[in-house]
Amino acid sequence: MSTAPLAPRTVLITGTSSGIGLAAAVAAARAGWRTVATLRDTTRAGALRKAAAEAGVELDIRQLDVTDEASVTAAVDGVIADYGRLDAVVNNAGAGHVGTLENDSLADIRTVMEVNFFGVLNVSKAALPHLRATGGRLVTVTSVGGVVGQPFNEAYCAAKFAVEGYMESLAPVARTLGVTVSVVEPGAVATEFVNNIGIDIEADIDAGPYSGALRTYIDRTVEQFLDGSAQTPAGAAESVMEALTADRPAFRIQTTDWARGFVGTKLADVDGSAVQALTSAWVA
Repeated sequence: MSTAPLAPRTVLITGTSSGIGLAAAVAAARAGWRTVATLRDTTRAGALRKAAAEAGVELDIRQLDVTDEASVTAAVDGVIADYGRLDAVVNNAGAGHVGTLENDSLADIRTVMEVNFFGVLNVSKAALPHLRATGGRLVTVTSVGGVVGQPFNEAYCAAKFAVEGYMESLAPVARTLGVTVSVVEPGAVATEFVNNIGIDIEADIDAGPYSGALRTYIDRTVEQFLDGSAQTPAGAAESVMEALTADRPAFRIQTTDWARGFVGTKLADVDGSAVQALTSAWVA
């Protein structure tokens, strides 16, 4: 008796115009997943199309704005209409922000939360009924900044902390219905992210009484991104693929040994003194 071939597994990935999202989309397609690569502005898909062509893989590139519920619903419903199933979602879309409380407006902070936290929930909520149907996986790319609070990253870290707390709480609930939830925690990654933090790092920084500390922080951060120590997007995407394919993926997956050590410092730091000593040196 002949049997029909199994339909390929379908994954939807957000934020694929560059960096980890682009690399993860190509890696998933190379591994045999039917890959729906989404981005807010499809006119910025040039690098994604080029990478797919160079890898010899096909991607289904679609528009999805994680902050727009109608856009999210349309994208998820479109995947189900076209393919009949959704086996995994990778929440990767996000935006950086550097600032501090006195100088940030609450509108700035709300924008960071909308993209990095509520955007993740928008996509996850729309996808969960379909992931339940397939026993699928919900993977969210967070950051070591979702575990360790970092100077001048209050809003960004708050959003990433919120994502990690939400997913850590959701994971056992989703597991009762067959859905696996994981978070992937990169450290410094050599992507366009450093150019998307909301300030001009080449301009004179005027942060009032915080100017000296901010300049020290920016100099340290730029050096980390430019001196070759930052991880490649492809390297970080390997951890995303681990979350998608491992028999029993961990809930929390760091992408490098450095990230494991950094996160480990926090998780063992009961009174907070170790983290404060570490991060204070970044602005002193």
